[in-house]
Amino acid sequence: MDGPLLDQFAARLRDRPFEVDVALACLVGLVTVVAPASSYYGSEGVAFVLGLALVAPLAWRRRAPVAAAAVVTVAGLAELVLGTDFLAANVSALLMVYALAAYAERWASRAGLALGLFGAVLASLRWYSANSSDALLVTVSAIGVSVVAAWALGRVRRSRLGEVAGLAERARLLEVEREQEMRLAATAERARIAREMHDVVAHSLSVVIAQADGGRYAGRTDPEAATGALEAIAATGRQALTDMRALLGVLREGPGEEYAPQPDVAAVPALVEDVRASGLDVDLLVEGEPRPMAAGPQLAAYRIVQESLTNVLKHAGPNGRAWVRLHWRPDSLELSVLDDGRGAAAAVAESDGRGQGLRGMHERAQLHRGRMEAGPRAGGGWRVHAVLPLGGAR
Repeated sequence: MDGPLLDQFAARLRDRPFEVDVALACLVGLVTVVAPASSYYGSEGVAFVLGLALVAPLAWRRRAPVAAAAVVTVAGLAELVLGTDFLAANVSALLMVYALAAYAERWASRAGLALGLFGAVLASLRWYSANSSDALLVTVSAIGVSVVAAWALGRVRRSRLGEVAGLAERARLLEVEREQEMRLAATAERARIAREMHDVVAHSLSVVIAQADGGRYAGRTDPEAATGALEAIAATGRQALTDMRALLGVLREGPGEEYAPQPDVAAVPALVEDVRASGLDVDLLVEGEPRPMAAGPQLAAYRIVQESLTNVLKHAGPNGRAWVRLHWRPDSLELSVLDDGRGAAAAVAESDGRGQGLRGMHERAQLHRGRMEAGPRAGGGWRVHAVLPLGGAR
């Protein structure tokens, strides 16, 4: 429990630097000026005032270190000129050397060191061993070592403050980077949901329209076929509604959400059967031995086949035929969707509004380090060819 209390106390002190400096100045003044005032300073009012002038600037050692050091320097020179006894308040000179090294500009730090060493020589000549060169050397060395030690501690403090500032800046940059990554992730997720929505809506509506058209014509002569078409429409609508709820559930927050698994390559035969039930003659050819494949590329393969068959339903014309080929290779899945419909006319069709279908297929393939090609076939029809690595994106 002591640790957290000490940490809280230290944090409060860091948040109130000026108050801490004022308290330090008061403490130094109490020990070096006020306490020995009657015995040490005697009746010398000048010495008492000089002591206060030496100590008071410590309250501004962080806010204005250069100005505070200038006041201490003037007070020290006045002490030499007026010929008073050596004052205990001269310890503030060491504290100011430390403050200049820790908080002031570099030129002020070096100037503080030089002034401190020069003051050590003057103080030794004025008060100590003026008639003995050996004692003078010892005194100058002792005071000089104190000055250098105070300056070195200040430099350590400056280095520490620089490290703390660097860590704070790094934390700020990491926070900015995290926010940018979150925005990019949100943008990518919106794009992914847009592709999923397009695939679900376009495919389901195409199947519904094809079934409705077939049921309308069959209803005149074959009521059972019309009933079958309505059942297919209902089943397709329910599946589309389920897929839509799963996608929209991603946008909701809160516990207890249930998400359906994403379709994969194993669902392609069911997709082909669904499209075949809509009236399109579709053949599925699977070559090679199915291999383990990441979930991302599997979803991309399913959506490419789904989008391609949807385009066949919309653009290939009546009595069209399509072929779906899945070829498992040692390191990739190669898939092709061909049709014998109008082909080139599909390339300029604008019924998708903004042409998101082909663009979405390209993006899905590139996302997983694959490639996708689409274009009219020689002799008529349309061809979609994609290759997806088994490992997916890394």
